[in-house]
Amino acid sequence: MLNTCLALMGSLPWLGWIMPITMLTLLGLGIAALAKYLFVSPRTSRDLPEARS
Repeated sequence: MLNTCLALMGSLPWLGWIMPITMLTLLGLGIAALAKYLFVSPRTSRDLPEARS
């Protein structure tokens, strides 16, 4: 399978190498955004400095 993929990428010009890198980057950014959404607590209005004074 890897040989087939590399042969297909080699037969294409630069687009064959940009597309997999782009898809992996977008996948990584999506996973990072999901992790941030799940594990970082949202700031509430009482956490703001204006509410403390």
